[in-house]
Amino acid sequence: MQLHKILALSVWALASLVRANDSDDVEDVVPEEPALDSVSAPFAPTTITAPFLEQFLPEASKRWISSEAKKIVDGVEDEELLRFRGLWNIEEPTVFPGFSGDRGLVVKTAASHHAISASFKEPIDTNGKTFVAQYEVKLQNGLECGGAYMKLLTADSEFAPAQFSDKSPYTIMFGPDRCGTTNKVHFIFRHRNPKTGDVEEKHLTETPQAKFDKKSNVYTLVVRPDNSFEILINDESAKKGNLLTDFTPAVNPPKMIDDPEDVKPADWVDIAKIPDPEAKKPADWDEEAPREIIDEDATMPEDWLENEPKSIPDPESAKPDDWDDEEDGEFTAPTIDNPKCAEVSGCGPWTKPLKPNPDYKGKWKAPIIDNPEYKGVWAPKQIENPAYFEDKQPSNMGEIGAIGFELWTMQNGILFDNIYIGNSEKDAKAFRKETWAAKYKIESEKEKKHTPEAEKDEEDLTMWQKVKSQAVKFRGRMYAFAFSLAEDPVAALKADPIAAGACGLVVIYFVTTVISLVMSSYGLFFGGSKAVDGAAAAGGESKKDQ
Repeated sequence: MQLHKILALSVWALASLVRANDSDDVEDVVPEEPALDSVSAPFAPTTITAPFLEQFLPEASKRWISSEAKKIVDGVEDEELLRFRGLWNIEEPTVFPGFSGDRGLVVKTAASHHAISASFKEPIDTNGKTFVAQYEVKLQNGLECGGAYMKLLTADSEFAPAQFSDKSPYTIMFGPDRCGTTNKVHFIFRHRNPKTGDVEEKHLTETPQAKFDKKSNVYTLVVRPDNSFEILINDESAKKGNLLTDFTPAVNPPKMIDDPEDVKPADWVDIAKIPDPEAKKPADWDEEAPREIIDEDATMPEDWLENEPKSIPDPESAKPDDWDDEEDGEFTAPTIDNPKCAEVSGCGPWTKPLKPNPDYKGKWKAPIIDNPEYKGVWAPKQIENPAYFEDKQPSNMGEIGAIGFELWTMQNGILFDNIYIGNSEKDAKAFRKETWAAKYKIESEKEKKHTPEAEKDEEDLTMWQKVKSQAVKFRGRMYAFAFSLAEDPVAALKADPIAAGACGLVVIYFVTTVISLVMSSYGLFFGGSKAVDGAAAAGGESKKDQ
């Protein structure tokens, strides 16, 4: 097993040590929002249509199917940790509800893997058309560590929703994600190499930050036929760019590449400057001359007080009343700077100061000259890239057949609502104005009214509940770090250096403990304990004698 996977298992075990009794423990330590007195406006379904539009009306429960699959992570065999055991429900929000009767898809289980999907009636074609994906996210319990992004799954006639997992092919992944130092709105699309057929993920290089309040926030992705894209958050543009220039790795490979068979010649000189080989140290160059010498011309300042000490006993200091000369010794007043010295050039014995040595030259070195053998910086010759291709229309992403949420999250209560998947920017804008904009206004008013009470509830938590809450958050962060470490150790370390540092400290503690146990066992079986006891006894007698 590879080292980084062994470390990932160790991190996983560490996180399990702080695991609560069950996944609902988070609810015990997170204060619930106070009951809301005001009556919300009634929900009314939209009349806007789209290839896929979801408001979670009663029939939605038949459309959304939970996964029975499990994640696949090399070296991890714990079925309980890997299976998608997170529960889902279609229900109204409990925190700052907007419209009465307005339901959404809700994550019900904290600290779990979740997977659920819904197939489209007909695949949605992205080729040659504007494509829009839009949905609302409401983090009713906040989000410390977890994802809230959607996956738009590649059309597949054999797709089985019950087997939807992290390995299911997707075309676009879009939405918020947060854990440790990660705070972003993902936009990832999968692109097929027309020459090899290989599929590669293309990640947006500079991502906008997500919203993490408890109100509904609407995320919109627009991909246009000219390869431009735009991400809007709450109806405001958060990121614009181009599929050809703003993703890593780039869609199209370079035309020219380094020749892998070209090798730098053995006699190639790429050192531009060298010490002059013909230079010689001058005969009068004294390397032993000191940097500084005594200034023989210096004289003592007239106001210098040679007979005055630099410090004197503090005249205001008195022996404490409880001072015992027999037990504490003779009392000596603390010293202070002599105030007489502050007004003159100095006090005490005067010595001549040092000055720079005019004959000092230091260690001789040959001067640096241009290297006559220098040929320049070597680089392999360029050849045509045999894997080169040019896809001028990466916006043609093919057909999308389903939508899914495949998540790990420490917080439950994440609600998804008002999903629009289609080809009209105009309809998507009208849909969010009709649904999100009106709802957000109601939620904001309720948040202003109840935030002080919610903060008081947070303060009323017992110390144990606060510690327990932090422990649960730490567990989720360690689980997330363990998954990332197993899949890509370099990316994991960059994404959460704090978690990596914590794990490093634990590993050091573990190794130190093991070494201590081994050394103790060695002493027990080979007489080391007696030697230690003898040394301790000798040390005790010596201290006593002192």
